Amino acid sequence: MFVNTEKKYIWKNSSFHKWDDSNIHILSHTLHYGTGVFEGVRAYMTDRGPAIFRLHDHTKRLFDAASKISLKIPFSEKELNKAQCDTLNKNNLKEGYLRPIVYLGNEGLGLRAKDLSVNVAIAAWEWPSYMDPEAKKNGISVIKSSHKQYENSLHSGNKIIGTYFSNTMALHEALDNGADEAIMLDKNGYISEGSGENVFIVKNQSIFTPTPENCLNGITRQSVIQIAKDLKMQIYEKNIDYDDLLSADEAFFTGTAVEITPITTVDKQPVNNGKRGNITKELQDKFQQIISGEDSSYESWLTYTN
Repeated sequence: MFVNTEKKYIWKNSSFHKWDDSNIHILSHTLHYGTGVFEGVRAYMTDRGPAIFRLHDHTKRLFDAASKISLKIPFSEKELNKAQCDTLNKNNLKEGYLRPIVYLGNEGLGLRAKDLSVNVAIAAWEWPSYMDPEAKKNGISVIKSSHKQYENSLHSGNKIIGTYFSNTMALHEALDNGADEAIMLDKNGYISEGSGENVFIVKNQSIFTPTPENCLNGITRQSVIQIAKDLKMQIYEKNIDYDDLLSADEAFFTGTAVEITPITTVDKQPVNNGKRGNITKELQDKFQQIISGEDSSYESWLTYTN
C-alpha cells in the first residue's frame, strides 16, 4: 500500500515531517484506550487539477466526532481543510487517500488521565484501488458475519478509533472464509453495514438502505442518496432483513474507499444473475462524472487543492 515513503511527508501539528520519521510515543493514551478520531478522505484528478471530495463535510465530521469524546482539536476546521490540501500537494499527489487523525499525548496514562495534549496528523498516499480493480464492474462476494454491530451512539455518524474492533474482526472472518467482505447485523437481526461500508439493495426498481441509527452515516452514503433522488430514483431508508439482501435484484456497497461497488454474491449465492445491475451502474456513472469534475451541478462537493 505504501510506496516510496522515503519521499513522503506527514503533516503533524502545523509542520511537515518525513514519513518514516513520523512517530507517536508508546504510551500515547490513544494507543491504549482508543481515545481518538479519524477520517478517510479521497482526492481525484479533474481538468482543473486535484480536488478533494466533500472535504468540508469530512472535516466537520472529524470535529463532531472529537466533541463526542471531549477532545478539543487545537485547530479550526478552516486550518485543517488547508492542511489537507497542503499535504496532498506536498506529496505531489494528483489523486489519493488522506487520513487525518486526532490523538492524545503521553503526559499520563490510565482511564483518569486528564489534561493530555491533543495532536493532529494528516497522511496522504496513492490509492489505486481498495479491492480488485475489476470489482466495480464484476462485483464482490460477501458473507454474513458472526460479529454483531451493536447499537452505539458514538459510532453512528462518527469515526472514533475505539469503536472499530468488531468491524475489523468481521472483515478478517470474511477473508478467512474466502469472501471479499462481511455483512454485519444489528442486535435485532437487521442489516447494519459492511465492515467499512454502507449497504444498499435494489428491489423492483426501488433502492433501500438501512437507517443510520445503527451504522456509520457515511458521507458517500449521503452522496448516493442525494444522487439517486436527483436522478428521480425511488430510495428509502428502512430496516432491512438479511433475507431482503438474499432476494434483492441488485446490491452494492458505498464508502470513501470502495466508492460504489456491486455486491454480486452473498453467502456463495448469486444476487439475481450475479452481475452488476443497471441502477448500480447508473449511480456509478454519475458518481464518476461528479468526482472527475464533469458535472458542474455538484461543484460544491469538490475542493480544488491548487
